[in-house]
Amino acid sequence: MDETTLVDTVTDDLETELSRLGSSKWLYALTGGEMTGDAVRAAAAADADAAAERFETWAADAEGEGEAEAATLFESLATTAADRREAVDADPADADRRTHGTLAGLDGTASRLGGALGYALVTDRTLGQMVGFFVGDADPSTADTFRDLRSEAAADRDRIVATLDSALDGGDDWDRARSAATAVVEAAYEEYVETLQSMGIEPKNVC
Repeated sequence: MDETTLVDTVTDDLETELSRLGSSKWLYALTGGEMTGDAVRAAAAADADAAAERFETWAADAEGEGEAEAATLFESLATTAADRREAVDADPADADRRTHGTLAGLDGTASRLGGALGYALVTDRTLGQMVGFFVGDADPSTADTFRDLRSEAAADRDRIVATLDSALDGGDDWDRARSAATAVVEAAYEEYVETLQSMGIEPKNVC
């Protein structure tokens, strides 16, 4: 396996889940049904805050283990997340996201790189939906801010893919990365389903 095959495999295997994480229902779940600009920004801030903390921890761990390339990547991801938290200009919502719980449970460079990829795939869909929300809310300035944030997240994804290519060695590493990426996307989707069900909305089954 290589980095392109990994990305294609995860996105193909989880096509339905990722599609629904790019829908307005995911945004509805993230905001607890409070579809306002303030609630959307608060949800974005909460996610970015947790991501910045997680990637900063991973950077320190990787540096301590002599994994310089992974440490550099995770530090870059932490910086992007911290910048995103500042850019949305909102106090983080009080949220305990399952995605970040799954990320916290990952150990080892291969799994953490895979987890970062899974997080990037979810973040792309989420930010895309947030752009659409602010366009529909007739707030072009904030929509542009979120477009910029999505572009930065896409650049992060490219850095993750490049690091996967150079840092992983052997089939076992690629398998660990794939499992971790899958687990992160599935965690987000499970949160989507369970949150909507708790609000009396029944998501469609995955076919």
